[in-house]
Amino acid sequence: MTSGRPELCVGAIAVRDECLLMVRRGRQPGIGLWSVPGGHVEAGESVVSAVVRELAEETGVDGVCGPLMGWIERTDIDYHHVILDFEVTVLSDGRPAAGDDAAEAAWVPLGEIGGLDLVDGLAAFLVEHGVTSPLTLL
Repeated sequence: MTSGRPELCVGAIAVRDECLLMVRRGRQPGIGLWSVPGGHVEAGESVVSAVVRELAEETGVDGVCGPLMGWIERTDIDYHHVILDFEVTVLSDGRPAAGDDAAEAAWVPLGEIGGLDLVDGLAAFLVEHGVTSPLTLL
C-alpha cells in the first residue's frame, strides 16, 4: 500500500536515427537505472507542457510533444505514479546533456537498450508500443 495519492507523470519517447533518447536516473525512484526523460506534471500545467519541460530539464534537448503512445503505472510503498508516455519530435541536433534528475543523458542505439539496467517495465513498454523489438533486448 502506498503512502499517498497517485501522482500524474509524463515521459518523452524520442527516437532519431535508430536511437532512443534516454537518461540514467540520478534520484529515487530508480536511481542509477536507465529510463526515458520525464517527471511529474506540476499543478496547473498541461501534460503537453510537462513533456516539453521535462525533456529540456533532463536532457537539454528541445522538442515538440506528439501523440500519446501509452501509459504505465508504478507503485511502491513510497509512491504511486501514473505515467503518460508521449511521442516526441526533437528539434535540435545537439548532444544531450544531463540535468535536473538525470545523472546521464544519451542517444542509445535501439540494439543496445537491452544491455542497460532499465527501470521496471520499460523494456516491455518499448516492445509493446513498437519502439524496439524483443530481439534487440536480448
